[in-house]
Formats: sequence, C-alpha cells, structure tokens
Amino acid sequence: MAKVLIVDDAMFMRRMLADILVRGGHEICGEAASGAEAIKVYQEKNPDLVTMDIIMPDMSGIEAVKEIKKLDPNARILMVSAMGQQSLVIEAIQAGALDYVVKPFQPSRVLEAIERILKR
Repeated sequence: MAKVLIVDDAMFMRRMLADILVRGGHEICGEAASGAEAIKVYQEKNPDLVTMDIIMPDMSGIEAVKEIKKLDPNARILMVSAMGQQSLVIEAIQAGALDYVVKPFQPSRVLEAIERILKR
C-alpha cells in the first residue's frame, strides 16, 4: 500500500484516480489542483508516490516535477497525460518522472504503473 498525492486541475480526474487507487489498496494522502499546490502538499504529506497531470494552470506538471525532485531527489512521480502529449511526456521523464499513463485510463494500467514505480 502506498500513500498517494493526486495532482490534477480537474476534480473529476482526481476522483476517478482516487477511486482506482483506493480499490487497488492504496491510500490517498492528499490532492492538489495545480503545480504550485502540489509542491506545498508534497512537503506537508511526504507521499510515497505522486500522480501528476501535465497540463495545469499556473505551473505545469513538468515544472512541478522539477521542483519536487529538487526537494526530494527520491520522489516517485507518475505522469498523467492526454492523447497526443508524447513530447511533453518525454520532457516529464527527463525532468524526473518515472512512468506515465494516458487518459482515458484503464484502471489496470494505472495500478501496474504504480506497482512498477514502487518496486524501484
């Protein structure tokens, strides 16, 4: 079981991910609707893993990944992207994200990606 921070500007996406994760036996320790909020909540909650949307207002998921990795080089981050954002996914991986899932999700794919990251 992992403590997970869910970061997405769309509440319905946070709810959907939370549902998948809880059913998969994980605990949601926090949520954030922006990159800046994600950094703040990460510092407060110290999650085992973060799911990070790429496109958000005020600070992109990629910028948030860079900032979180500065705070915690061992941070485990799973990027969440929409179709057609491959170049952004590559940039996110270069910034320190460990894996990605594409919306719309298949619950099994999300849980498999999380298991892979947690085993690292």
